[in-house]
Amino acid sequence: MPNPHSQFHVVLQEALTARGLKLSDICPADDAIAQRVLCDYGAIYVGSQEILPPPICVFTSEEAVADFQNGAGWATAKIDDYVIELQPAAMKALLKARSVALAEGLNISPRDGAEGTRRTYADTVRLWNSRFLPALDHWQELGRLSQQQTDRLRSLPVIEQVAKVLELEKEGIFFSKDFSKSVLYSIAAPGTSQHIAMLAFDANEFCEPRVREILADHGWFQTVLSDLPHFTFLGLKEEELPSRGLKSVEVHGQTFWIPNVD
Repeated sequence: MPNPHSQFHVVLQEALTARGLKLSDICPADDAIAQRVLCDYGAIYVGSQEILPPPICVFTSEEAVADFQNGAGWATAKIDDYVIELQPAAMKALLKARSVALAEGLNISPRDGAEGTRRTYADTVRLWNSRFLPALDHWQELGRLSQQQTDRLRSLPVIEQVAKVLELEKEGIFFSKDFSKSVLYSIAAPGTSQHIAMLAFDANEFCEPRVREILADHGWFQTVLSDLPHFTFLGLKEEELPSRGLKSVEVHGQTFWIPNVD
């Protein structure tokens, strides 16, 4: 259980109060999945006032996602051959960053096309299944899960699948693409993705240090550990991030800014 008095939680409470919300409104203390999501993806809740974070940590329906996205609004742009959609402030900053990159002979383009930006609830379920179902087959073949267990897991509602997967991962039965780490470091649980918030951009050029620097100069940072192509729009300067309850962690030579929940 995360420390409710951590630096991140203190800043989060202040940010939510400014929006007329309470932590219990977005992430109930007794909801283990929501609490985990807040720790892994919660950087968007302490971003600038020009962005709108979701009203809850875990959406459970397409209707709820559509209501949020319609209320937040989004801007559309074409990059290379793909039409992408982001919250207006995020799009404005991304296009400015791309202009700088292009002027230097670089590019900033969406990984997997339009899917690299706005996603629907159905998109997140489909991506969940792309990890969840192969992992069930993998662990059954290795004898770590029985046929009865995998059949039962397949039959559960999605939100219950997530809870069971997180329990299994405590035993080393991982559901990431390569079965070596938590599934939440590979894809978001259904209804929790920063792409639903329209504040995430997966970049093809994530390995290029100068591209990461340009994106950071325009308020875009890597905030999800091990998800190397994934950038989150916070609308802040890098020097502001520690005071927003975020800490830097280096993974594979890249810097991630994650909630400081210690």
